[in-house]
This record gives sequence, structure tokens and C-alpha cells, in this order.
Amino acid sequence: MRRLFLTLLLMLSVTAGYACTNLIVTKGASADGSVMVTYAADSYTRYGTLVHYPAGRHRAGEMRRILQWGQDHYLGEIPEAPYTYNVIGNMNEHQLVIGETTWGGRPELRDPQGIVDYGSLEYICLQRCTKAREAIELFVKLANEFGYASTGESLSFADTEEAWILEVISKKPDVVDGVNRNKGVVWVAVRIPDGYISAHANCARITTFPKDDPANCIYAPDVISHAREIGIYEGSDEEFSFADTYCPLSFGLIRNCECRVWSFFNRWGDIDMNQYLDFVMADNPKNRMPLYVRPKGKLSMLDLASMMRDHYEGTPFDMTKDIGAGSNETPYRWKQNDWTVDGVQYSNARPISTQQTGFWFVAQCRGWLPDEIGGLFWFAVDDSGTSALTPVYSSSRAVSWHYALGNGSMVEYSPTSMFWLNNRIAQFAYLRYNPVGREVQHHIADHEREMVEKVAACDAAALAIKSEKKRLKYLTQFSVSEADALFDKWSSLDKYLLLKYMDGTVKHQNPDGSFVTNGSTDYIPVSPDWPGYSKKFKRAIVNDNGDMLRVR
Repeated sequence: MRRLFLTLLLMLSVTAGYACTNLIVTKGASADGSVMVTYAADSYTRYGTLVHYPAGRHRAGEMRRILQWGQDHYLGEIPEAPYTYNVIGNMNEHQLVIGETTWGGRPELRDPQGIVDYGSLEYICLQRCTKAREAIELFVKLANEFGYASTGESLSFADTEEAWILEVISKKPDVVDGVNRNKGVVWVAVRIPDGYISAHANCARITTFPKDDPANCIYAPDVISHAREIGIYEGSDEEFSFADTYCPLSFGLIRNCECRVWSFFNRWGDIDMNQYLDFVMADNPKNRMPLYVRPKGKLSMLDLASMMRDHYEGTPFDMTKDIGAGSNETPYRWKQNDWTVDGVQYSNARPISTQQTGFWFVAQCRGWLPDEIGGLFWFAVDDSGTSALTPVYSSSRAVSWHYALGNGSMVEYSPTSMFWLNNRIAQFAYLRYNPVGREVQHHIADHEREMVEKVAACDAAALAIKSEKKRLKYLTQFSVSEADALFDKWSSLDKYLLLKYMDGTVKHQNPDGSFVTNGSTDYIPVSPDWPGYSKKFKRAIVNDNGDMLRVR
């Protein structure tokens, strides 16, 4: 029976399609009292840029064109709001932040006539709302009014006081004479209690939920009845699970999606996560993890940034340990994730940090500061494991050209693009992760610690500026100049790594970082080190072709 179950789950695996991660830290669980949300936009076609929507006023009757996020496919138009707020990335000037992960769900729940997709709705809500709950209500209102043009989604909504998870999917369409008579969505949203942490990663996570606690849980009035109407649920209201009904588990959802949540809870939750190993191994799908847990300690921004670089290190899923890591212990595996040998199907792990990330962030909503200073959007492009965050105030009126839309694309290299610069460094790190990747991480850590100190100084300086106009100008200049400085610093790092690690060697260095020369000239180094292959990799080579390579 277990073998049959696993075979069916493997057939339903969705690991190839979805790959984003949100981590959530409430105010009472953070070291400085900020509400924090992370997000990694993972896609092999996603180009990493920092979007900026300036605040604006709009004429009566003005319409907004909806282009499907990430595809630029025209879906339709909706009325524009009279006034829209300034948005930097996924955070607005009022410290509202939104993130998401896609889980797909039942394939019959798709609206072919929907004209608002999840990505467009995120940015519409950021432009029109100031609070998390307000944004959730607008999201579902517009989806119901205009039709939802996406698959199943989990979304994080946070402001200075609270954080929520919304899970949503289209109703089953009923198209008659070209018109969908069953337009709209079924959904549920749960507030994460203060003092707790949560996460979602391409799998619906809200199971049963309270029906009589509107302060902490809101939901579509037909979320249960619709499931009964279309024949996917027959139980009682009390036993109804949104996740199990609208997003049935598969091997891929468990092992490669829920496992990322497990890794976060394992490192930071005040709970023994070994009790859920059988779940994330897909041996016991009924042993679901909780939606949120208390942390073992209060988390800082740097703690969350470190977690976003996780490859299951130190756990049974550690990706640096098996022979797939190669001689340089790389925690990356190339597509396809699922593969078969001798009729047996296998699946590579999917960690939080992955090579196909377009952009990622750690957003801080700091309610003790004025909104224009409190909203801090730590942003990076490309793989979180090899890219450094730069601080951007969400009130900024401009972004660095190195991160801007229009500077390069996935099919157009730009030497001034941070995305392509980070990719240059990442490609080198993938080839020789140990030691190149490790050195990149040291540079990242040094940079981000420095930025935390600079942000504190910038906060204080901005508070002392009484003019709102001058304060915004100062914060914008800081955000742009620090992003520009990081590009210059990483350009130097790119050249330095090539010099130090060329041709499989490692040059010797003096205490000041300069390269050791041969004593006769400043232009010829002493003989470098040759790290060679790891013992485990050598043994694998011997097992594969030892007879041919053995010295006679």
C-alpha cells in the first residue's frame, strides 16, 4: 500500500512548476519589534529587477491595463483608483508588504475568462491599501468582480502590527453562452498570532480554521459549500480543511515544498521538528505540521537573510553530503528534479535557496518609526545564496539603474545590470562552491553587517530632518547610492575571484589580501595550491572507472 501511495504521489509531483518561499516573523517574534516577510521569486524566465510605481492621481473614468505578471500577456482592464501610493518592489510607502507562493491546486478550478492575476492584484493592493487586512479584502473583492486569472496561491500580507496568510483559488467555472456564471474565488485568511513565526512554500497550509473568530480568520462564505457542490468534499463544516480539499498533497508538494517550511521551523521553531520527519519524507502525509510555531529566540533581519540561503545544511536533507554535490560540495541540482534509474523514480531536493531566483527580499515593517523611514525593503537579485541584500526605503522616489527595469533582460546581457553581475559570480561559485561559494558568503556577511549599521545611522539622520520633502530626498539618495556602491563592490569581487581561483587553483594571499609574489617581481605569484577532489568524490571515480585509472 505504501509503495502504491508513493507511486501515485510521484506521478502527481509538481516540483517542476513552482518554486517560491515566504517566511513570516511577527512583531513579538522579531529582535527589534518589526514585522518581517521574505520572498524569493524563483523562475527560469524571471529577470531580476526592482520595480517602482510612483504615487499618482488619476482622472475619473481612467482604466488600468492588466498585463499578466511575469508574462506581459494582456488580460483586460479595470477602473483605476483616484489615488495610488508609492511602491518599491513588494512594499509601499505605508509599510504594507505582500509576498506569494504558487501551489496550483485542482486543475479544474481555473477561470478561462479571469482578467486579474495574482501578481497584478499584489501590486494593485500595494498601490491602493495601507493595512494588511484591507489589502486582503481588496484582493478577493477584485478577484470576485473581474474573475481570477491564476491558479492556487498562498499570499503573505503584513503591516507594522500584524501578518496574515491568504490562500485562494478560483471557483469551478460554469460557462454558458460564453459567460462564466460561477466567477470568483474561494479563500481563507488566517492571522499569525503575535510572537509566532510561519512560512509557506508552494503548498497550501491552512487546514481547518475557526468559523467564529473574525479578528483572526476571515473566509469566503461559500468556501465549504462550493467544495460540496462540485463534489470534492462530503464531511462536516468542523472537519473541513482548505488545504486538503483544494490542494491535495503529492510527493512533490510534501518533500520539496513543505520540507522548506520544515527547515525553517527546524532551525528556528521552539518545537522538536523530528516528530514531522515522517511527513516531510512523504511516509505519513496525515502528520501535517502546524501553520505557525513559537520561535526558540527572537529573529533579526540577518537571521532571516541567512535562512533564505538555506540548503538544508545540518539536516537529513543536507544537499552538500551526497555524491550529487560533486567534489566541491555544491548544494545545487540542475533540472530535471525528478529522474528515473532502472525503473525507480527519484527526486532531487528543493531548498529555499536555488539557482533560478529572479529576485528576493527581506521586508521590515518598523512601526515605531514614521512610515517613510520605517518601511525597509532589503533587496537582491539572483540566487539568495550568492547575492547580497541592499537596503531600500519603501518611500524612495527612485531606484538604482543597476536594478531598474529596462537594464537588460533574460535574453539581453547588460554589463551595468546587477542581475547579470550576480549571475557571473554565481556561475563561478556553482563550479567550485567549496571554496569559491564559501568566500562569496563571507563577503555577503561582511557587507550586510555593515549595511545594518549604515541603516541605523540613516534612520537617525532622517528623523532629524523636519522637512518631509528633504527627508524623502535624503532616504532616496541613501537607497540609490548604497545600491550603486554594492554594484561597484561586486564588480571588484567578480575580478578578484577570477584572479584568485583561476584554473582550479587557489593563489596565496598576504594578511592584507594582496597576492603573494615570488620575491623577484610583483607580477609573478608563488606557486598556487591545488585543492583537488574530495575523498568521497575520488572514491566514486574509483568505483566508476578505477580499473582504467589505476596506476600499474
